[in-house]
Amino acid sequence: MTATTIRPMHCTDLDAVLAIERDSFAMAWSAELFQGQLARPTTIALVYERNGRVVGYLIADSFVDVWHLMNLCVSRTCRRDHIASDLLGAYFAITEQTGHRGHTLEVRVSNEAAIELYRSFGFISSGVRPRYYSDDREDALIMWKGWEGESA
Repeated sequence: MTATTIRPMHCTDLDAVLAIERDSFAMAWSAELFQGQLARPTTIALVYERNGRVVGYLIADSFVDVWHLMNLCVSRTCRRDHIASDLLGAYFAITEQTGHRGHTLEVRVSNEAAIELYRSFGFISSGVRPRYYSDDREDALIMWKGWEGESA
């Protein structure tokens, strides 16, 4: 039986998170960048554990009244196991408890699997950031999802 947990990320998780990050991205976030995000009171940082091992994570931050999904990654060996979907579900369970305008993110225009995942959660394409990624100058698709909570 597989034991899974989604919980807040702690500094003690950073070695595992950094290993996944470095294996997944040419321009990986540094330990200092993760530590800085963890120190911010507005950050949502989650890890997905499978049998006691961190296999995925999500980082988001609130800027004024918009949530910015900054980093979502799953270990190569665990992709297509619905871990990213579960992390997004947990993120929305947290953010939809209080009012805000919505959610935004950037994703590589070539990352069709991620784009489809975000669309399945109600994100829509809202623009392009030309040459956004510094490693290869690939464009980023800007995606947006409005708040689904009750209005006043």
